[in-house]
Amino acid sequence: MAGDFSFNSKIRFDKNGLDNASRQRSRSLQVMIFMLIVTTLMALPIFRLAELQLIQGAYNRQRAENNRIRPVSVPATRGQILDRNGKIFAASRVSRSVYVWPKERSAKEWQEIAATLGPIVKVPAAEIIKKIDGAGYRSALPVRISKDIDVGTFVALGEQANTLRGVEIRVESSRDNPHQQLAAHLLGYVGEASLEQLKANPAYPMGMLVGQMGVEKLANSTLEGVWGNRLIEVNAKGEEIQDLGVKDPIPGKPVQLTLDLDMQKTAEKALGDRLGAVVAIDVKTGALLTMASWPTFDPNIFTRKVTQTEWDRLQGPEKPFLNRAVQGYPVGSTFKIVTAIAGMESGKFSPDSTLGTSSSINIGGISFNEHSGGYGVIGFRDALAYSSNTFFYQVGMAAGPEEMAKAAKKMGIGGTINLELLGLESANHGQVPIPAEKQKMYGEDWYVGDTVTMSIGQGLVLCTPLELAVMVSTVANGGYRVQPHLLASQTNTPITKKVPTGIKPATLNVVRQGLIDVVKKGTGKRLNDGTIPLSAGKTGTVEMPGHPDNSMYVGFAPADKPEVAIAVIVEGGGFGSVSAAPIAQEVFRTYFQKQGFKPTNKPF
Repeated sequence: MAGDFSFNSKIRFDKNGLDNASRQRSRSLQVMIFMLIVTTLMALPIFRLAELQLIQGAYNRQRAENNRIRPVSVPATRGQILDRNGKIFAASRVSRSVYVWPKERSAKEWQEIAATLGPIVKVPAAEIIKKIDGAGYRSALPVRISKDIDVGTFVALGEQANTLRGVEIRVESSRDNPHQQLAAHLLGYVGEASLEQLKANPAYPMGMLVGQMGVEKLANSTLEGVWGNRLIEVNAKGEEIQDLGVKDPIPGKPVQLTLDLDMQKTAEKALGDRLGAVVAIDVKTGALLTMASWPTFDPNIFTRKVTQTEWDRLQGPEKPFLNRAVQGYPVGSTFKIVTAIAGMESGKFSPDSTLGTSSSINIGGISFNEHSGGYGVIGFRDALAYSSNTFFYQVGMAAGPEEMAKAAKKMGIGGTINLELLGLESANHGQVPIPAEKQKMYGEDWYVGDTVTMSIGQGLVLCTPLELAVMVSTVANGGYRVQPHLLASQTNTPITKKVPTGIKPATLNVVRQGLIDVVKKGTGKRLNDGTIPLSAGKTGTVEMPGHPDNSMYVGFAPADKPEVAIAVIVEGGGFGSVSAAPIAQEVFRTYFQKQGFKPTNKPF
């Protein structure tokens, strides 16, 4: 039994030993296979790395040098600016700009490139370096060197492509004013966003074009759209190899103005090269139909580098940037409308009151002259028709400066118009000062002569052509002060709501009849030739010490159902009936031709 036990135990031991050995061999094989796999996996990238660096090293270094991934901003097309009938005032066009990529060259290399690039793009080399310095030589973003290049520059850059690595030509959208200087003071211009504008709008990319003046600035958020971007691969020449991704831009939206393109053309042509301004508004809504000012400028020049000659003209003595439609002028006899209303509304006169007129009148020992031998005893209607100075001297003296200033402000003169709705930053308002204000402004006492000259729109009285258009529209529309505005979307909204002045209907009626008589038989009768409906108006000839007289006209038409009011100033133009009134007639004619009016060619 013992022997049997030992034998069997040995057999079992041998079997266990064999099993262990088999398992060990299996494990060893598995380990070897695993190590072989790991080694292979490790060897492959090492082999590939060696291949890339040793075997294909030169080729790949050249490819890495020549090909780059670039983020490219994609400009949004700026929205159109349209007139009240959908005609284009400003649009966009395709242009080309020159950019450089600072990090692709060393500072020393950029010095050399700038010397070559500068003469081609007509930008001084020092200016190119200054722009690169400003961005920093490690900047991954491009810097615009020149915009809106011409075909010759484009071709010359193409010929130098091999030596201008890091320089790129981009197709962009540029602003275009097809009518050039037409309505420039209102439309304004666009320019590259300043550092302050970029900080205020973090979403703006470098090179973003934004409105810098006028409607372009007033409605910039609507017009600008949202720029997109692309990720592209380019070679050393800046040529695009492939598009790696794109986010499309969102175009800007159009903005419709209240301006009438045809009326604007007529006003600027009629004004010609004479210093002055023309304003036309809708008497019921205050919608601005025309605003012309000469001299003016071409907004298109700001889409590129402004030449020294152009800049010198813009800074010249005639001040092309100055919008004369919103600058104060002594307004002469056109102010007699205000004096008449002040006299009647003060309670000192009624619409039927009459006064004696003569060749002159003595007030406080001073003689104030009529511009003729006098008109005898007349009322307000004839006093306006014949523009009698001595009549209005008496009215002004009786009513007083406070009443005249009160009436003026009611009718839109002296700061009661919100000019922000027109996007006019350099605009002024008129002044009709009272004695206390004269003392405050000039440190001088009020004299009787101040009241007399004030009554006929001379002396301290200043009004802008825009204010005069609002003033005469108040007479035309039944006594409401309208708010001038430029965006069609603002018409008949709370911000442009007309304000009742409280002027009595009887007062307005006699003034309106007087203005009709100005055209029928007075100083404005040249407008009564049948080419336009019967209108109403008032001429003004303003004495300018040391200079020729200014010419002025205000009016509205049709006389029975007024639609449009106009104010005109021609500096040094002489008689209002000679220079200013014919301009108003041309603008009226364009307006009513569009309304289908058939000329009668005979007086009404």
